[in-house]
Amino acid sequence: MARICDTCGRGPIMSATRSHSNIKTKHRRYVNLQVKRFAGRTLKVCTRCLKTQAKAMKTA
Repeated sequence: MARICDTCGRGPIMSATRSHSNIKTKHRRYVNLQVKRFAGRTLKVCTRCLKTQAKAMKTA
């Protein structure tokens, strides 16, 4: 299962945590994906897209 938003294409990014001694440990920061149904299709959508979608529905 790919952790990529179906609408905008956002995916995980590489990041680093730093210890007190400044040692770098790499890890991945994942996108906050939610599974939603739109027009009969199940999509993995990030919360940023959901918020934008809600704003568009509110003004329309």
